Amino acid sequence: MNPIVIVVGIVCLVVGAGIAYFAVSSSSSSKVKEADQRLADAQKEAERIAADAQRDAETAKKTALVETREEILQLRQKSDAEEKKRKSEISAMEQRVLQREESLDKRSDTLDRKEHQLSSLQGQLDSRKREIDALYQKQTSELERVASLTREDAKQELLDRVRQDTVREEAQILRDSEQRVRAQADKTAREIVSTAIQRCAADQAGEITVTSVHIPSDDLKGRIIGREGRNIRAFEQISGVSLVIDDTPETVVLSSFNPVRRETARVALENLIADGRIHPARIEEMYKKAEKLVNERVQEAGETAAFDAGIHDLHPELIKTLGALKYRTSFGQNVLEHSIQVSALCGLMAEELGMDPAAAKRAGLLHDLGKAIDHEVEGPHAVIGADLCRRYGEKADIVHAVEAHHADVEPQTVLDVLVQAADAISAARPGARRESAENYIKRLERLEEIANAHDGVERTYAMQAGRELHVMVKPEQISDAESTVLAHDIAQQIEDEMEYPGQVRVVVIRESRAVGVAK
Repeated sequence: MNPIVIVVGIVCLVVGAGIAYFAVSSSSSSKVKEADQRLADAQKEAERIAADAQRDAETAKKTALVETREEILQLRQKSDAEEKKRKSEISAMEQRVLQREESLDKRSDTLDRKEHQLSSLQGQLDSRKREIDALYQKQTSELERVASLTREDAKQELLDRVRQDTVREEAQILRDSEQRVRAQADKTAREIVSTAIQRCAADQAGEITVTSVHIPSDDLKGRIIGREGRNIRAFEQISGVSLVIDDTPETVVLSSFNPVRRETARVALENLIADGRIHPARIEEMYKKAEKLVNERVQEAGETAAFDAGIHDLHPELIKTLGALKYRTSFGQNVLEHSIQVSALCGLMAEELGMDPAAAKRAGLLHDLGKAIDHEVEGPHAVIGADLCRRYGEKADIVHAVEAHHADVEPQTVLDVLVQAADAISAARPGARRESAENYIKRLERLEEIANAHDGVERTYAMQAGRELHVMVKPEQISDAESTVLAHDIAQQIEDEMEYPGQVRVVVIRESRAVGVAK
């Protein structure tokens, strides 16, 4: 039942009860009649209200039913569309699965046919293999019977012959190759070395043209630069040296190809920093003082070098140029100390050969003189040094020895060869140039390790500062032809696995001794 109807009924009952109560309590009949009339009117009103409520309820119910049916219809249509779409997708998937199954069936049939064919072929191959094995066994037995040798003995004999022939041919090929290579070795080596020097010039230039100067604090960098750069411009114009100021903490860099000028600039800059007054006039004053000081040091270094070498009649300009080598390095080796050492070596070797040691010392001391000015004069330093010696009155044999020490001209005298040998010895001496003692020892150990790894090697010695490797072999295991091959193999392995200055000569020594005792 509708709740509205119930509510209207309850209202009517309450009104009726009230009217009845009023009628009972009234003392007059008129009031009773009036109450009856009112009760009748109230009942009619209640019935009318109930009827209206009933109609409203029916209308609301019908409206709700219509809305519900429309919503159900919309949901059904949406569900039907989704179901239709899903059925379409399922149908497409089923079609693809069917196609895939057909493809797999075809592939399976193809594989079955191929498997059948392979099985057939495998049977034929097995049959052929059995026939071949039987024929091989028969032929092997027949050959062993004819040759009176087993298969292993025949195989070993064949391998021994092939090995001997191969070793002889290899040794002959190596000898022929070495002869052909020696014919072009000097020319090719010079071309390779000159090309390598040209390509690596940048690293060496960077190494010998830069000097770092320590400053107490980075605040000084601004004072060195000056207002609008006037101090740094004045310094570079006066000294002829580039002053590089970057983000490196507490460091400025001086750059110049002239080592004496770079040293002068360094001394001047350090004095300016210590003084604290940095302006163009002070820079010029300090540079003149530093120039005088460095010139005195250069002169003193040249005189000391000449005195140590026992030479007392050098031209003053040659002494001054010689002293400039104090600030010149080559591969980390000080050129002035190198020249003094070459002078001593030349003198010692000249005495052993019965030559004049004074001339040999003189040529050795002056041989690298051109390196002091090779940044100013174009050409090889040996030729530049020879021109200097010729200009200041040195003898012709001294001049030629200086010019020939790097084969810029052909050596003609024993003195020329002495200077070349002493120069090579000083440069190649362990520790003379940039190679630590630890790396040097490791290189020697690695040379011996490579040689000892080969069969038949008894002992190995690294000689001549690692430039020669003596390999002692067991004569019962290594023949003369195999010795040539072994030397080539060791040299090739050293080339492939190691880095070293110059060249390494591998000498394989095979020695047989027979000892008899007379009693």
